[in-house]
Amino acid sequence: MAEVDRQKVAGEWRARGFSCDLWVDPPGQVWEDYRHATDELVMPVVGWLELEFGGQSFRPAPGEEVLIPAGVSHTVRNIGGTTAQWLYGYRRNHTG
Repeated sequence: MAEVDRQKVAGEWRARGFSCDLWVDPPGQVWEDYRHATDELVMPVVGWLELEFGGQSFRPAPGEEVLIPAGVSHTVRNIGGTTAQWLYGYRRNHTG
């Protein structure tokens, strides 16, 4: 599997109006029932995540992007048994 090009992803996300940062979670980490006021993008880089929202469960492969709509309660779990790294970004509000 090809490695995720973080710089390329960051450039693409910025062009679409999103930030792009790296998050690292230890094995078994769970972030439960979070909500954000803006759309969020998530993309695994290393390891395996499970995302739950809108009554559905997603297990994106490294390099696969998932959009979590603004205001939707969501849970993210590191299910891979190893440290997980993932990119996340929030839609920036544009004024004027």
